[in-house]
Parts: sequence; structure tokens; C-alpha cells
Amino acid sequence: MTYKDILKDLKAKKYAPIYFFHGDEAHYIDLLCKYMEENILSEAERSFNQMVFYGKDSEAKTIIDTACRYPMMAPHQVVILKEAQDMRGLADLISYIEKPVATTIFLICYKYKRFDARTKLAKALKSKAVVFESKRLYDNQVPDWIIGYLRDKKLNITEGAAELVAEYLGTDLSRISNELDKLALNLQAGTQVTEKEVQENIGISKEYNVFELQKALGQMDVLKANRIVNNFIANPKKHPLVMVTGALYNYFSKIYMLHYLRNSPESDVVKALKLRSTYFLREYRAAMRQYNLSRVQQVIHILKTYDLRAKGVDNDSVDGGELLKEMVFKILHPSLTAQAEAGR
Repeated sequence: MTYKDILKDLKAKKYAPIYFFHGDEAHYIDLLCKYMEENILSEAERSFNQMVFYGKDSEAKTIIDTACRYPMMAPHQVVILKEAQDMRGLADLISYIEKPVATTIFLICYKYKRFDARTKLAKALKSKAVVFESKRLYDNQVPDWIIGYLRDKKLNITEGAAELVAEYLGTDLSRISNELDKLALNLQAGTQVTEKEVQENIGISKEYNVFELQKALGQMDVLKANRIVNNFIANPKKHPLVMVTGALYNYFSKIYMLHYLRNSPESDVVKALKLRSTYFLREYRAAMRQYNLSRVQQVIHILKTYDLRAKGVDNDSVDGGELLKEMVFKILHPSLTAQAEAGR
């Protein structure tokens, strides 16, 4: 079942005896858990009929004993096991899963990873429980998610602004939704959200971000690239080198692939590069004209080298700011770099 399917049934008070939510993306697991915790029972009923356990501090026997009790002055009791991924004896719950109590609603939240479907417990859950896997979005899916999320809040966001938010915040939907909620609080319904609104309300700089850095490198705009690098060095917590190298690697990987797809239909190119639309295809093609195939390969090698150095490999003392400067210089000035290395 999907998140929306489960939420629809919960709102209609169609309850199953067992729910098992698992997966890499915690956002939807947290939302469903919060809804069940706050809405299945009334405030008065919760005092005697709702118990919350945490995996690290709980034993299967205690949870089973609690789940086997009958509710007091309520149609159901609710038993919630949070952070189930940290529970050592999780598999011991199988005896209850196979024979659940009809008046108990038992929720298991197993976050940050997918539960192994080959286990006996997983097979028992599949036959007895409502199972929902919350999957992490791919990078190219996040802007569409942002557009949809704000649409539900009566706001329209431009593609460029959605890409900016996605580039800055990554794929963590809980973090993204928190920032978008702040944005929605400060804007009237129907507002067109552009890079300007993002900058003013979320604090993401329209000018100084990885998105603009990759564009500057793609255009061989040395002045702009260096201005952004200097801003990143002044704000190292906002722009860690590992994050920068990862984003640039994705960017130049697309340019690398585009060299092999230059004669392919546009629809095939969009699909192969995992783009949402043709919106950024013109930018990638312009960068391809600046970077021939061998040079793109050289850039990718540079990025891999500095990603390792940022993680401490072959680097004892150089800080992230100096490494970033070196890396961008080598990308923008291949001939000077080659001369310097040849003279060593």
C-alpha cells in the first residue's frame, strides 16, 4: 500500500491489527506514526490504552505481553514500537505477528533501511500486516516532489527554484518539508515562488550555491566560479567539500554521457540523463561544447581525487577551503595544471 492509501484508511477508521513501516526514507514513516499516535484514540483513551516502546530499550516478551492485553473503556489499544531497527530481539515478535489480538493495533516503525524480505518475520508480516516501504527519492525526483508539496499548500514554484532547493537540501524529505513549511508560512496562497523567495525565506543564496558553481564551470566563467568558491570557503559548514564534489560529479557525469548521446532523440537523452524535462538540457549541451570528451574524463578524475582527499586520503593537513580552490583551478585551467605537474 502507498502512504496515501494507508492515510486514507486511517482517516476512515479502517484499521488493521498490525502495521509495519520500513525503508530508507523516514519522512513518511514519521508522518504515519504521528497520525496514528495522535488520532486513533482520544486523549482520554490514550492514558490507559496507548503504549510506546523504543527498539533499543525493549524486549519482545514485554511488547507481546502488552499487545495481548485488552483495552480499557475503548474499542482498541494502540501499541507502537519505534526505532525497531535497533531492537536485538525483533525476530522474536513472530509469535505475536502470526496470532495478533483483534482489539490491538500494533505499529512497528523500522527506519533508515529496508527490512530483509527473506526472513521468517518478513514473510509473517507480509501475510498478516499492512506493510509499507518508504523509499528514498532519486536526486532527479526531488524537484518534482518539491513542486507537488508546495502545490498542496497552494503555492507554485518555478523549476529553477525547485532545482535550487533540491541541490541545497539533498534528498532528505523531512529536512526539505521543514524548510518548505517555513516558506509557506511567510507567503500568501497563490504566490509564485522564485529563486528570490527561496533566498529570502529559506536562506539559500541565489548567487552562491553549488547549482551556480556548476553553471559557472560549465560556461568557463572563471571570475564567477572564483567568487562562489571564496563564498564557500567563508561558509564551510554550509558548503562542505564532499557535498560540492558529489554535486559536481553528477553534473560532469551528465556531460560525459551527453557526448555519447549527441545524435540521440531528445526524449532518449532526457531519460538517459534522468532529467525531469528538457529545462536544463540546453545548459548541459553548452557545457559539452566547452569540455570535449577527454577533458570531461580529466575533470571526473580530478573530482574523484579531491573527494578522497576531502575524506583524508593522501591529505594530512590541507583544509577543505584550500582543496576546493585547487580543485576548481585544475578544472578551469587544464593547460596550466599540466605544465605545473610536468615541471615537478
